[in-house]
Amino acid sequence: QVQLQESGPGLVKPSQTLFLTCTVSGASGPTAFYYWAWIRQPPGKGLEWMGAITSSGSTYLKPSLKSRTSISRDTTKNQFTLHLGSVTAEDTAVYYCARGRDLQRSAWSDYDYRGQGTQVTVSS
Repeated sequence: QVQLQESGPGLVKPSQTLFLTCTVSGASGPTAFYYWAWIRQPPGKGLEWMGAITSSGSTYLKPSLKSRTSISRDTTKNQFTLHLGSVTAEDTAVYYCARGRDLQRSAWSDYDYRGQGTQVTVSS
């Protein structure tokens, strides 16, 4: 049974950088067969795919977020981390990490495992 767990701050000030980590358990580690993705859902809106990383370290980012987003990984800890810079109130959302087989998917039916989500609020 694969499990994913997001961790990070619940409150971030505007203009700061948000760091969220996803810890994967129950799997042998990220494999190239899957994309390990970050997805968010702002209040009252739908799911937004933000980016993904593979076991080889290749990253794929949503073009509109690319200038302030990166994803890194720590294979020794089975973790991958989202870095989102220059946050604003519009980045307030529930953030999820998930495992899927395709890029840029914004429906839960496209992911076989996901974390429970973590609320991030951007406010001074």
